[in-house]
Amino acid sequence: MLAGASDVSIQVGRSCPGLHERLRDATATAHRELDAQMSAFDLTVFSGYRRFLQASAGALLPLEAALVDAGVARMFPDWPERTRSAAIGADLDQLGREAQATVSVSPLTPGGIVGTMYVLEGSRLGARFLLKTIADAADPRIGEATAYLRHGAGKRLWQSFLSKLASDVGCDEDEVIEAARRAFAAFERAADRA
Repeated sequence: MLAGASDVSIQVGRSCPGLHERLRDATATAHRELDAQMSAFDLTVFSGYRRFLQASAGALLPLEAALVDAGVARMFPDWPERTRSAAIGADLDQLGREAQATVSVSPLTPGGIVGTMYVLEGSRLGARFLLKTIADAADPRIGEATAYLRHGAGKRLWQSFLSKLASDVGCDEDEVIEAARRAFAAFERAADRA
């Protein structure tokens, strides 16, 4: 699900120098483990793709709700362009299931917003690769339910997130890293329940 996110790098600047690199390094194991867990879902068959979306929704919905509760729009004014809960809900509805939160997440601090956003925004990079896999699916219903994976295509959401990270987040780096680890863990728990 998140494959490719660790392949992107930028020059990190002012307030949290090196935070992107620290985040990437500190979450590399969790990222690999989640990728391995999610790749167990066969996206080329209806049941496998639907279970993948259910697992993704299980964590995405509560994480996005926690972001909203913490005031993510104050830090990321373009939040309405970033949120994917409606997209994954539409996909699952198309496939005959309801999107449901299956894990609980703790309230987020400002650093928690940044760490959680790192995981969610990074997952868009992996979505591009998953769409290539889905292109091989024989069942046309799969290709008709890709709003979640296509969400934000053509926009520079990852790049703008990294710019924000480099410029003005003013945060506790350890808190950001711990929140990113918790976000990865939420997806792992949701995949276990799908």
